[in-house]
Amino acid sequence: MGILERREREKEQRHNDIIDAAEKVFFSQGLEHATMDDVAVKAELSKGTLYLYFKSKEELYLAIHLRGNQILKSMFEAAVSRFPTGIEKVRAVGRAYLEFYKKYPDYFHAMIYYESHNFDYQDTESIASQCMKLGAATLEILIEAIEYGKQDGTIRSDIDSKKTAVSLWGQSTGIIQITALKEFILISNHEIRSEEIIEYTFDLIYHALKT
Repeated sequence: MGILERREREKEQRHNDIIDAAEKVFFSQGLEHATMDDVAVKAELSKGTLYLYFKSKEELYLAIHLRGNQILKSMFEAAVSRFPTGIEKVRAVGRAYLEFYKKYPDYFHAMIYYESHNFDYQDTESIASQCMKLGAATLEILIEAIEYGKQDGTIRSDIDSKKTAVSLWGQSTGIIQITALKEFILISNHEIRSEEIIEYTFDLIYHALKT
């Protein structure tokens, strides 16, 4: 291994170590209360070194979001590969999204932070731009599943695949957030359990899409 290659590997390792440290800090303290000083201490680096890799706390949190989205994309890919028809693939994506939230709630919240804020995408190499590209690739899995269903006759042929995918993404994200934040109100005021309303939502989507 040459000197340049070794330095690049060391740089990549430090980059990942910083994100590892940031996850521990942000997930335990919350983004609002955590500081770059806290991350530097956890990573056992100087604050100056930390800023060589990440310009701000926000950028570092986006790097965490990127990790989460990579996991989600892999889960979506695995989900669609297990079923033969388009409508089943779409439903599998929805269940994979719910599973992702249950297994990785901190990553889910990092993704919500990204989705609810505006970023500058002019720098195509920025972390924000990487998040945008990966998000598009993840959504494309759902778009392709819908297209597959339109072709195999299990999903209505009159719908727009891209608009439907975006709509399903918004509905799924919204219902997961509502049930997570307002579970007590749903139970006490309406006698509805979180799992019940999520399953009901998925059924509505299924029947709206299928032929």
